[in-house]
Amino acid sequence: MGVSLTESAAQHVAGQLTSRGKGLGIRLGVTTSGCSGMAYVLEFVDELQNEDRVFEDFGVKVFIDPKSLVYLEGTELDFVKEGLNEGLQFRNPNVSAECGCGESFTV
Repeated sequence: MGVSLTESAAQHVAGQLTSRGKGLGIRLGVTTSGCSGMAYVLEFVDELQNEDRVFEDFGVKVFIDPKSLVYLEGTELDFVKEGLNEGLQFRNPNVSAECGCGESFTV
């Protein structure tokens, strides 16, 4: 199943990579944080790590370490604009609860 990007998310990430001038894609991971226990971590990837799992949609690669993949399996990243706000949205079927501010989650 893996992790997927919508077309709008892929376009957004591709634009960020172009503006940055380098990068193979983005790394999506999880870390212990927040009031619900876990938070998403995003960063640019310049080098492939041996343990990385790589998923690709619309020409954009998402790199995930095996430990994070357990919590992210089936997640879809979307780029959403709502009024003046815009950003990546995580649709993670493994989430059982989220904190009120939306910054952390529980699986």
